[in-house]
Amino acid sequence: MSKSSENILLLPGETGWEIWTSSPTTGFTLKSATEAQTASELTGFPAGDVILLFPVKAITTVPLKVPTEDEAMFADLATLHIERIGLRPDPLAGQLTDHFVIARENDSATIVSLLLRPPTDADIPSRGPKEFDISSRALPLTGDAIGLWKEFGRWVFAISKDGHLLYSQATTSSSHSPDDSVIRDIRLALIQLSLQHIASDPTKILVWTAAEGVSSAELTEAFHLPVEISPRPTPVLPSPRSKLLPADVRAARRAAQRRRTITLGLAAAAVLYLGVIAWFSFGLWKDSSETKKLLQQAEATAPEAAAYTKHLAKWEELSEAIEVEKSPVDILSRIARNIPLNSNLRLRTAEISANEIKLVGEAPQSPAVNQFSLRLNQSNELAGFTWQTPEPQQSARGWEFVFSAASATPPVQP
Repeated sequence: MSKSSENILLLPGETGWEIWTSSPTTGFTLKSATEAQTASELTGFPAGDVILLFPVKAITTVPLKVPTEDEAMFADLATLHIERIGLRPDPLAGQLTDHFVIARENDSATIVSLLLRPPTDADIPSRGPKEFDISSRALPLTGDAIGLWKEFGRWVFAISKDGHLLYSQATTSSSHSPDDSVIRDIRLALIQLSLQHIASDPTKILVWTAAEGVSSAELTEAFHLPVEISPRPTPVLPSPRSKLLPADVRAARRAAQRRRTITLGLAAAAVLYLGVIAWFSFGLWKDSSETKKLLQQAEATAPEAAAYTKHLAKWEELSEAIEVEKSPVDILSRIARNIPLNSNLRLRTAEISANEIKLVGEAPQSPAVNQFSLRLNQSNELAGFTWQTPEPQQSARGWEFVFSAASATPPVQP
């Protein structure tokens, strides 16, 4: 294998992005473990094809059972299921969905759908990747097992069936050892699979970490399964390969806008140039019908170009006001849907804009506040915001909290 055909794997690590290089004889080798939290910060790649593995937090995993073994129907059934549960990928952001077959039995099949949240500029390295996939598909789990590891300081987990990825999820826990919140998320995932009649009977739990003193006591007590703690295994190329192919829509639109601006500028310069030449050389060119035709076209086009430029500027000014998903009322409605039922949690104040949110509220019990925090961080309807949810403070009326969020996409500067 020539050096130019080698694969460069960008993998989320415990504290930052990792760069792995392939070898024809030994597989992947860790080249560098960085502290970079965003892929756009990565530089200095070796020669080769870059494969970006998105972190688990960027993916929604949706397992489902379909009443057919006809593979030609799997894609449509997966899309219908995703839309039925309220998830709708942006059609302008590239190929954000994919599905994989887990098992076939008795004229039915178990498949898992992947839905990638539209990446921002910070999520894509400066050197465009050739392929995209997710980290949980590159870390091998054998048989029926539960795997846990950290990505960017927070625990994530995956559930496998017969060595195939069945489910994966990022948690909000950054504790040294897997704690109650991690265990609760795993239990909920297993219950969800059971309600869908998807057989999942893990026989072991694998905790992958390089940190010392990580305890498995809580996991053993909660699941009554053997727990193995070891360093994270060397990644492998996922098989079959993913069809995920996100498009940097914002960059494409900016490039298109620049091209339109340049075109209008050249057209205006051409009109001016032709006007000057025509003015001083009218006597010489007065018999040229072609010149007259060009001048007429240029004069007719100039007002349209100016009007179109003005229209684009006005539309850009109004864009945030006419997009329903940026309306404070719509955002508040999405926030309210995450308040736990019968929890008596209420919001005292809510300061909401398209780019920032501040919530001040209270609840009689602290678990209601923690559940509200977890739902906000995991809500697909609020995926465009990065939440800061500090621990609630006890008061005379219960537990008070102050949550804030900022848009993951920076506002467009005029």
